[in-house]
Amino acid sequence: MESNSSGKYDLIVIGTGAAATTIATRCRSAGWTVAIVDSRPFGGTCALRGCDPKKVLVGAAELVDWNRRMLPHGIDGRAAIDWPALMQFKRSFTVPVPKSRENTFIEAGIDPFHGRARFTAPGVVEVAGRTLEARHAAIAAGAKPADLKVPGAEHAIGNDRFLELDHLPRRIGFIGGGYISFEFAHIAARAGAEATILHRSAHPLPGFDTDLVDLLVQHTRELSIDVQLETALTGIEKNPGGYVMRARTGQQDCVFEADLVAHGAGRAPDIDDLGLRAAGVEFGPKGVTVNEHMQSVSNPAVYAAGDCADAGPHLTPVAAYQGEIAAANLLEGNHRKADYTGIPSVVFTTPPLASVGLQERAARDLGLRFRVNYGNTAGWYSSRRIAEECSGFKVLVEEGSGRVLGAHLLGHGAEEVINAFALAVRLGLTAAQLKSAIYTYPTNSSNIVYMI
Repeated sequence: MESNSSGKYDLIVIGTGAAATTIATRCRSAGWTVAIVDSRPFGGTCALRGCDPKKVLVGAAELVDWNRRMLPHGIDGRAAIDWPALMQFKRSFTVPVPKSRENTFIEAGIDPFHGRARFTAPGVVEVAGRTLEARHAAIAAGAKPADLKVPGAEHAIGNDRFLELDHLPRRIGFIGGGYISFEFAHIAARAGAEATILHRSAHPLPGFDTDLVDLLVQHTRELSIDVQLETALTGIEKNPGGYVMRARTGQQDCVFEADLVAHGAGRAPDIDDLGLRAAGVEFGPKGVTVNEHMQSVSNPAVYAAGDCADAGPHLTPVAAYQGEIAAANLLEGNHRKADYTGIPSVVFTTPPLASVGLQERAARDLGLRFRVNYGNTAGWYSSRRIAEECSGFKVLVEEGSGRVLGAHLLGHGAEEVINAFALAVRLGLTAAQLKSAIYTYPTNSSNIVYMI
């Protein structure tokens, strides 16, 4: 319950995810009066309908896959996923979050408001029939599934509904070849569902190394997941037996049947109805237009961070980082700038795919001279001991300086080992410096010396 009867604040924060929470708590700790607003349960995407619940399901998929791989090598008995029981376990993480997050705000002296925020003028926000005023505003409203722009798009569910399924349908169609589709398809396949991925271009998982993506796509197909590339969705139809996804491949029309259609074709900033024009806040398709200080380029009283800001990669750690920068600049004037060097990213398929720094093409476009270390590591000890047949790496090392320009990993443990490379890229470390470290053995990290 809000405690400020006047409705006037130093700061209004829109959203309750990683960026919003960071800004609100930092500014409140400095003595500011703060209101926070969200139309959805408090907690944001990552805690409620993204990273955290997804990783619970990924953990189960990993166990099933590891069990399957080891059946010929001394493991007796096949593991299987009980989907309703797994979802119950998943909810033990997500259900407590909204109340806990709201209580944390209240205990800190931050006034929580439930409802959709809408600016009616600069510094004036309406929410659930209340008018709030503030010297500053921070927009951290997150993202939502992008508009598919095809007939029947309303039949496709988003990641939030997929993560609340009480029962897993037998046939699932995934629209788009991004990380959401691949991650959920890998989970569904390990749970016994038939999965199909439709992707409009020849190269799925943009932003990741194409050679390693090719290995992952091949492995994905070997799991009986039907990956259809250069196949553009043209419409979704509901019928008594489920759904029909209509698509076009080249000059040929084709259809795919499914019991459920899931949207994995990208996300868009969730800002359409916030009344940003009334607030004098410039925005575009990628979000609120901000400068390097996370400040609106058109209204200096407004800052934005996270998935709804047109800056940096849209990842949870980046959102929290941007929130720190925005809060520091709100409190002390613009003195901190965002630096996105060496931000790692992971596709949590089984096995995972990870990347940090430059890819080959980008490095060449910059005119850099570098060597490429590339290899399939299915025969390495770290892969053989767990019967992992899908693993590889690619590392870019600059000629002369020896700096690590980029690293791309596929296989068990990639999501952890990539952090060592991320540190190297961010701090400008050389391959020789990485190689000089003494790593625990036998671990996936000890493979680093053979990758550089």
